[in-house]
Amino acid sequence: MLQTSRPTVYIETYGCQMNVSDSELMLGRLVESGYESVEQPDGADVILINTCAIREHAEQRVIGRIGEMKSRMKRDAVLGVTGCMAQRLGSQLLDRARHVSLVIGPDGYRDLPALIESARGGVRTTATDFDLEEHYEDFTPRRFDGVKAWIPVQRGCDYKCTYCIVPTTRGPERSRQLAEVVRETEAVVASGISEIVLLGQTVNSYFDGQHDFADLLRAVGGVPGVRRLRFTSPHPNDFSKAVIRAMAETEAYCEHVHLPMQSGSTRTLKRMLRRYTREQYLACVDELRAAIPNVSLTTDVIVGFPGESEADFEETLSAVQAVGFDDAYTFKFSLRDGTPATRLPASDTISDEVASDRLARLIATVRGATRERNLKLLGQRREILVEKSARRGGLLQSRTRDFKVVMIPGDVSLIGKYLTVKLTGTTGSTFLGQVVGQRAELPLAV
Repeated sequence: MLQTSRPTVYIETYGCQMNVSDSELMLGRLVESGYESVEQPDGADVILINTCAIREHAEQRVIGRIGEMKSRMKRDAVLGVTGCMAQRLGSQLLDRARHVSLVIGPDGYRDLPALIESARGGVRTTATDFDLEEHYEDFTPRRFDGVKAWIPVQRGCDYKCTYCIVPTTRGPERSRQLAEVVRETEAVVASGISEIVLLGQTVNSYFDGQHDFADLLRAVGGVPGVRRLRFTSPHPNDFSKAVIRAMAETEAYCEHVHLPMQSGSTRTLKRMLRRYTREQYLACVDELRAAIPNVSLTTDVIVGFPGESEADFEETLSAVQAVGFDDAYTFKFSLRDGTPATRLPASDTISDEVASDRLARLIATVRGATRERNLKLLGQRREILVEKSARRGGLLQSRTRDFKVVMIPGDVSLIGKYLTVKLTGTTGSTFLGQVVGQRAELPLAV
């Protein structure tokens, strides 16, 4: 009997690490159902675009990509849109693009194989119901990265910040059981991966009914074979003394915190419904540095939020300078339908010209301070984990424990290995390194 080839699936991911993790879950589900992963959409039997809705620009990129797929997909291919944009727009996507067959939100991936089969029969489906019990515990993700593993520990968000669409696209907050997270960590380590990144919309508010985030950090960090432990993204309000103590006392925990600030103005933070003041944020920074003196801090900052005055913006600049962030992800405010910000007075709108000017000034402030700090690190020796080939220059990209990017010469055989490097140069944001020693190899996952 002739063997038929396996159907193929191509998944393209936009947005945050949670979306990357969801793509790994979807791919794992489909591989178990008989699909084969391919790296290009051309000729694929199934094309899934996993989307982000956090800013309008992200959605516009996806809309353009959906249109482009019409000319690249074969006639009988199934095109699906998944993730946060799918959740937000729902059946509107089916109306706007007739070549889209599936629209599936973040809680609908369990039925993905069956929905694809229905689509083959001409059924166009929207699956955007929330399932507050869904954590995909029985899924086996097909990880894209053989060096670190993204492990979701919490889904959804209860904070409802004025500007944020996440509560609408991801639903209410719910946490996995600690034992399940530990089980997945043990499986990851057994596959040869030693860096774990715990994921959640407000990851440090984790609570499974019995264990909090401090318990989780200690449990995951205590799994034999875990050499690096990170998490993203936390909320400043949820850094309890117990959590900070667990970070300081867990050997595997890496000395880096991504601590979203969003604004340095208490007035603007109040309008954003961030639930902390400038002073409380800076106090959190002080507590983290007291417990972990060499901790590296990165952040998110929004400029041009409705009603932001020049004085408010100057307070953001001064907070950035006071903290001394190692890096910052900076954005102009993007109004999203379905968020409380749509109810703010139109007169509070900041012009794009003003917002763009503020963004440029913020970026210059961040980059200037980062470069100054990084120049002082030249000549130091650091442990790195080699992650992947760099996009250019024939170099390899690696990271230190405190999340700094170091480019080194070498071939792909070094990917997944721990090395000691001397920092020999900096572009301002990244480093060049010279290998001076090597730790035990990390066997890569097969």
